[in-house]
Amino acid sequence: MGELLVDQLRTMARLHGDEIAYDDLDGRRALSFDAWNRESNQLARGLVAHGIHHGDRVAIDLPSSRILDWITAYAAIHKAGAVAVPVNTRLSSRELQTILGHAEISGMITCHDLAVAQSLTDVWAGLPTLGWIASVDDPGADMTPIAALTDGDADDFQVPVDVGDLADIMYTSGTTGTPKGVAVRHHNVALLPNREAPWTNDYWIHGSPPFTFAGISFVYNPMKLGMGAIFQATFDADRWLTYVEEHRPTACFVVPSMAQLLIHAPRWATAELNSLTLVSIGSAPLAPETLFKLCDRLPDAVVTNGYGMTEAGPAYCAMTKKDVRTRIGSVGRPLPPMEVRITDPATGEDQHAGDKGEVLIRAQGRQREYYRDTDATARTWTADGWLHSGDIGYLDEDGYLYIAGRMKEVIIRGGNNVYATDVESVLYEHPDVLEAAVIGIPHDVLGEDIAAFVVPRAGVTFDERALDTLDAFCRDRLADYKCPRHYRVLDALPRNATGKVLKRDLAW
Repeated sequence: MGELLVDQLRTMARLHGDEIAYDDLDGRRALSFDAWNRESNQLARGLVAHGIHHGDRVAIDLPSSRILDWITAYAAIHKAGAVAVPVNTRLSSRELQTILGHAEISGMITCHDLAVAQSLTDVWAGLPTLGWIASVDDPGADMTPIAALTDGDADDFQVPVDVGDLADIMYTSGTTGTPKGVAVRHHNVALLPNREAPWTNDYWIHGSPPFTFAGISFVYNPMKLGMGAIFQATFDADRWLTYVEEHRPTACFVVPSMAQLLIHAPRWATAELNSLTLVSIGSAPLAPETLFKLCDRLPDAVVTNGYGMTEAGPAYCAMTKKDVRTRIGSVGRPLPPMEVRITDPATGEDQHAGDKGEVLIRAQGRQREYYRDTDATARTWTADGWLHSGDIGYLDEDGYLYIAGRMKEVIIRGGNNVYATDVESVLYEHPDVLEAAVIGIPHDVLGEDIAAFVVPRAGVTFDERALDTLDAFCRDRLADYKCPRHYRVLDALPRNATGKVLKRDLAW
């Protein structure tokens, strides 16, 4: 049996058991390493007692407000030798049934309110492999109380597993289509190795839902650095600023939409933020203007916009503080063992430095695949392990990666390729724009035209005259063929739980 994620939890419980491992800021509850380890041991025994066997799939369908229950369930499933299936809590009953049926789950951990909202009784009826649903609160009808699974021995417990066994099935966010299940194995579940980390008394604040690629990485990675995690289940910019002032974390992770809300918050200029030495941004493209404003406000912090994806697993790009100013728009250089190539989507030939094409990623020995979907796996990964990311980007002469957008988001206007992120970055430079998204719309002559959806800052109204000013602003900064010819003002952009804009919901 090789190194497992839960081995890190056991190590921290042994070395730093009384320290706070996870602090649920909104729920005003915290969990020590020792309590987390012992409670997950109890739950793991309960899972096995309820018929969970090695390799069985167990779903975690808990909202972010239940983060401490979530991370305990996650550890317990791995200790039981089973496979965790994190569930997006915003799915409809029909979507939920499709995903859980595809994963062929044997058990499910949820809470009463969510179970009622998702009509789990109906979902259960359509899942022949599902044996039971356990609730962490009021069990309700047809559910097992979680207390019945956690009243046994709390001593160490581990069903033997191999590093090649499945650890998780992570379903993609599905911004452009049906979610696919990414098969995550114990040997490729993490970038950082387990270690006997000295306790730093530092904390990492984040708020990404744990069922996402970004969120799940913050279950174990902070402790590998000798840090604890502090969690904000529902993002609110003013509350986030207060939490940073009160708890003084040294590191934070935010998605670009959060960053945009922060720099426009009334207290952004005055809040005490000097504890932060690392500001990590990811999960979606970030406008350079937003990045610069963060850097200006936090001159002593390393502020970087990273790049990664669920299919790539433990493959990341990173950049230094100096790079942010000298490599404008870059997401950094690949960290070993990650490799990156840029290829022509039509021919598959490698592109020269500076030429745009599809981003291909490889992490030798850590390749993932789609669960129960050999055709999609063959289309996405080459025989020698290169992952077709579906992103358009380029490498400069020094190997720094730049992301221009998704292949499906390239707008071909009159034969000219327009990358939505280029236009969005300019819109974000306008002082009255809070959020922006750009899509292609059909055009009888040009094939496609460009439409921009904008959300104004609080107190700003985009009337016809203001939109004319915004249009002039774009024309002063973009080639004429890149400028939007259609604008629509929204109260908010449609987003999924990870903060990514759902452009398929932006109908013209």
